[in-house]
Amino acid sequence: MVLELYLDLLSQPCRAVYIFAKKNNIPFMVKNIEMLKGQQFSEEINKVNILRKVPVLKDGDYTLEESTAILLYLSRKYNTPSHWYPPDMKKRGRVDEYLAWQLSTIRPSASKILWLKVVIPLFLGQQIPPEKLQDAIEDLTNSMRKLEEKFLQDKPFIVGAEISLADLVAIVELMQPLGAGWDIFESHPKLLEWRRRVEAAVGKDLFMEAHGRILNASELKNIRIDPPLQAQMKPMLLKMLK
Repeated sequence: MVLELYLDLLSQPCRAVYIFAKKNNIPFMVKNIEMLKGQQFSEEINKVNILRKVPVLKDGDYTLEESTAILLYLSRKYNTPSHWYPPDMKKRGRVDEYLAWQLSTIRPSASKILWLKVVIPLFLGQQIPPEKLQDAIEDLTNSMRKLEEKFLQDKPFIVGAEISLADLVAIVELMQPLGAGWDIFESHPKLLEWRRRVEAAVGKDLFMEAHGRILNASELKNIRIDPPLQAQMKPMLLKMLK
């Protein structure tokens, strides 16, 4: 039975899973889920994931949620090259350290910029207060500084000479603000060079394929929001803006 991946490539964790599977020639079938149209609440998704989130992996009658768990499952099942998740315990520990750290730093900060600049105006039909966006930009800038100083330092990649899951997860997170029209790499030359190395290691065509939707600002601004989802999300989004 063919492996199934439920994905929305507007989601950075979904892009990491997609790139990893494609780069490593893992055979899979994509089940496209458009979250902004409320498709994560469909009966199909409920059958495989009661949390109604993506990405989701379905391998026969086995389902797995959470992108980090999926990436590690794929790396082990398909015996992918060891640089992705090194057998050396210290290098592996560094990958684990980054994957844990970014969950409360890079990921929420990068996502928040896209939500404030693009998604919330789509849902509410109004622009957000400039100070909210500025706070999010400052949070991400601080996290990027820590990424440089703590994790990347002067190495080609986070773990050393080769790309790892830490680099893949990091780059898809940092591409998120580009969908809001903010090139965060302009003022971070070291991270810009690192991005180019990651892109080359993944393959430029695959990299751009995975990020095509997030980089298409005009498409993002013209997405039609599912009305029931819009009504459901409105109170939460208004609370976020207070």
